[in-house]
Amino acid sequence: MIPVLTPDEMRAVDASASAGVDALIERAGSAVARAALRMLGGGYGRTVNVVVGPGNNGADGRVAGDRLRERGVRVRVYDALDCPAALPDADLVIDAAFGSGFRGSWRMPDIGVTPILAVDVPTGLDGLTGEAESATRGAAATVTFCSPYPGHVLNDGPELVGKLTVADIGLDPGTPSTHLVERTDVAAWLPARDPGAHKWADAVRIVAGSPGMTGAAHLAAAAAMRGGSGMVTVSSPGIEASAPTEVVDRRVPPFDWADAVLADLHRFHALVLGPGLGREEYTVPSLVRTVLESLVPIVVDGDGLFALSWNEQGDPSFLIEREVATVLTPHDGEYGLLTGRRPGHDRIAAAHHLGSMTGATVLLKGPTTVVAEPDGRTWIVTNGSERLATAGTGDVLSGLIGAFLAKGVPAGEAAAAAAWVHAESAALGADGLVAGDLLATIPSVIDACRQP
Repeated sequence: MIPVLTPDEMRAVDASASAGVDALIERAGSAVARAALRMLGGGYGRTVNVVVGPGNNGADGRVAGDRLRERGVRVRVYDALDCPAALPDADLVIDAAFGSGFRGSWRMPDIGVTPILAVDVPTGLDGLTGEAESATRGAAATVTFCSPYPGHVLNDGPELVGKLTVADIGLDPGTPSTHLVERTDVAAWLPARDPGAHKWADAVRIVAGSPGMTGAAHLAAAAAMRGGSGMVTVSSPGIEASAPTEVVDRRVPPFDWADAVLADLHRFHALVLGPGLGREEYTVPSLVRTVLESLVPIVVDGDGLFALSWNEQGDPSFLIEREVATVLTPHDGEYGLLTGRRPGHDRIAAAHHLGSMTGATVLLKGPTTVVAEPDGRTWIVTNGSERLATAGTGDVLSGLIGAFLAKGVPAGEAAAAAAWVHAESAALGADGLVAGDLLATIPSVIDACRQP
């Protein structure tokens, strides 16, 4: 996994480094110069404008300018606090004005269409949250050091950072609680199926779907099977579920269905509740009771999250009573129902707030997905895209999480792995992708991530 440090954590790493400040600045500036030369395609005949601030970011930029001069680049250096309104033409602008801790407003001079190489972060981008000042100029590329910041991958960050390079300048990130998820992590988390396994070894129970919403049950069940579950049983209270051929459809009453679900739940290894279940008042007591009394890991998604928000207990804090894993998968609106307010700028803090309320693993959906454990561990999944912003993809994700939980994968890793596989499956599709298209590619994505 790739460690992620907050700006405050990075300052602590800098302060504890065995190398002196001057040595670190020399290494950082040299790394920036190398990135600039790659962007320029060489040095001779090129011109670079370097905008430098008063702190270490500015010092990095000055060193970068010195190294570029040594390679034949014409370098002009401008003080960020005393810049002209416009800079002369150049092949590249290095933004070394202010770093990740900058608070305030600063506007880049007019540089026309000249590409920007940012040092640490584009000036004005919050390294913690990814929120940006309106005047922040997007970079073609950014060089940071030791590890990414959350702000590089959250909110406005991906659009403004451009191609991100993490340069090794001899700093030790230690053991941070936050990591970016890579293919190799998913491969390590997902166990291969035991040669002696039988169909009940990783069985998943699903309660989903309602009149007009039976597709949600179909998608969740199919995803659980494609995720590797050998047995999936689905119920849509009061009606026949829309289930794939390989899935068992078990009828349960339209009301007071908790007894029917709990009766043989001991045979299953995970339970998925809520996709397309409907928001009728009579569904809430059965769902809440099933959640409280089930002794297997559960995933609560969609209308199940609504039920946790609007029940006799008043809020979802009663989940903390559960003795086995609970995974909640809200988007921003569902998060607002659960907590009383939508996530703020700091999405990592928001996910942990809900986790601390409930004792649950929280998967906070978005263009960048955040998975947070109550103990502080956090995984960030960055391979998602706008193709997933279509009806039913959340149902597929819930089924995948259920499959991975049933295999014995711990809740945080199961949710993060499912989010990665889900996003990677979408990446194999084309414009116009629909949720059902993901199902065919899930097995090949899982198989490919295990290849050396």
